[in-house]
Amino acid sequence: MTSAPSRAHSFNAAAARYAAYRPSYPPALFDAVERLAGNPLAGARVVDVGAGTGIATALLSDRGADVLAVEPGDGMAEQFRRTLPHIPVVRGDGNALPLADASADFITYAQAWHWTDQERSVPEVLRVLRPGGALALWWNIPDNETPWFDAQTERVARFLGMDDDARHTADRTSKLTTALDFRSDRLRWSRSVPLDTHLANLGTHSAFLVLGDERTAAFLAEERGELLKVFPDAVVEESYVVDLLVATRPA
Repeated sequence: MTSAPSRAHSFNAAAARYAAYRPSYPPALFDAVERLAGNPLAGARVVDVGAGTGIATALLSDRGADVLAVEPGDGMAEQFRRTLPHIPVVRGDGNALPLADASADFITYAQAWHWTDQERSVPEVLRVLRPGGALALWWNIPDNETPWFDAQTERVARFLGMDDDARHTADRTSKLTTALDFRSDRLRWSRSVPLDTHLANLGTHSAFLVLGDERTAAFLAEERGELLKVFPDAVVEESYVVDLLVATRPA
C-alpha cells in the first residue's frame, strides 16, 4: 500500500485538475462553523491549513474573514497563487505552523486534518489560537445512502484492493473526538455535473493519483459505461455529506 506521505504529495502534480473538478462547499457550512464556534467569521483572523488550491480559502474570504493560507505542496501553492493572488499563502503544514503564538481567531482544515500527526498538530493549534478561538475541521464525503454511489464505491474498492478515499476519510474522522472536545454537525448538499467532471473529480483522489495515468484511465473508461446506465443523459447528481467538527480553545 502506498504510504500516506506519497499520497499527500501526489496532489501537487494534479493541482490544476484538483482546482477545476473538486466540489466546493455549501454556504450553510460556514453558518454552522460560526454557530458552533460562537463567533463570526467576518473580521476574524483565519488560518486555513492545507489550503490546497484555495477552494475553502476563497469562501472564507467571501465571508469577510482575513485569511492566511498555509500549504506545504509546491504544485498546490503555485495553483493557489494563480487562482487567488490577493490572498497570502505561506509554506508549511499543521505539524509545525509558521505562525506566532495566539495569532489566529480560527484555524480551519478543509479535507486536510487527516494528513497531520495529531501528536504534533493539536499542540500547534493550541499554541496559535487566541483564547476563545476555534479549530474547524470538515470533509466533503459522498453520501453513502445514494445507491449508485454505493455501487461505485464497491467497484473502486475492488479495483484498488482497498477502501476508497471517502471511507478512509470517514474512518479518520471517527478518531478525532478523543484528541479535543469537539462539537459536530452534518450538512447535506448536492451538485449536478457533467459525467466527465464527475470522472475527472474521481481521478484527483490520491489513491488514483499514485496509481498512474494508464491504470486510472482504464478504470475511468469502464466506470463511464457503468454510470451511463444510471445517468443516460451524462449528467451526474452528486450528493454529499459535509462532516464538520469544531473545538474552542478555553479563554
